[in-house]
Amino acid sequence: MSNEQLIKSAQVWFVAIVLACGFWVVAGKAGSQDQNSNQNSNSNSSSRSQNQNKSNRNSKTTGAKGEQTAMGNMSSQDRDFMMDAAMGGMMEVELGRMAAQQGSSDAVKQFGQRMVDDHSKANEELMSLASSKGITLATTMDEKQHKDMMKLQAMTGADFDRAYSKMMLSDHKKDVSEFEKQSTKGTDPDLKAFASKTLPTLKEHLQMASALPANQSGGKMNSNKNSNSNSNRP
Repeated sequence: MSNEQLIKSAQVWFVAIVLACGFWVVAGKAGSQDQNSNQNSNSNSSSRSQNQNKSNRNSKTTGAKGEQTAMGNMSSQDRDFMMDAAMGGMMEVELGRMAAQQGSSDAVKQFGQRMVDDHSKANEELMSLASSKGITLATTMDEKQHKDMMKLQAMTGADFDRAYSKMMLSDHKKDVSEFEKQSTKGTDPDLKAFASKTLPTLKEHLQMASALPANQSGGKMNSNKNSNSNSNRP
């Protein structure tokens, strides 16, 4: 073979080798890109899945703690007022029913029925407000209230009228004071609005209780005693 043919043959092999090397390099890069693409895809999918799981856990936690959060947002004064108002209103209704049945005077019977009507309505509003805030109020009277109710239940006639009238006068003085305080110094706006709305009715109840015959006669009797005592002085 001549030198010229050898040179041409060498050139052909050199070109073939260069092309083969170029093909291998391109194929290697393509494979590497596919692998990186798959890894990135898997990584993104895993990240999205983790974020979704975190979101679901946060959602469940928020729902489970909703009631505690609602209670936690209220001050101790607001919580105490709500609990006391619920217990007091419940007792007013029960004693009102008793007065409407056992009272010996029309004034006591009518006052008792008014307590049932007004305090039942206020109790329903308070229960609805508490429920909206995730708070469960008591539905039964405490031991002291139960004992007071049993004492009244054992009385009849004028004795019942007198004891019930005195109790209503004392209770509504306390109620008016507590509702006035809540309406001005409470921190929960909804509870303040409830106290402000209910306060005029409680003030009317206090006036009615003061006008009950047993409370009026008690005042007159005390006045007469004081007058007699003064007249006997030297």
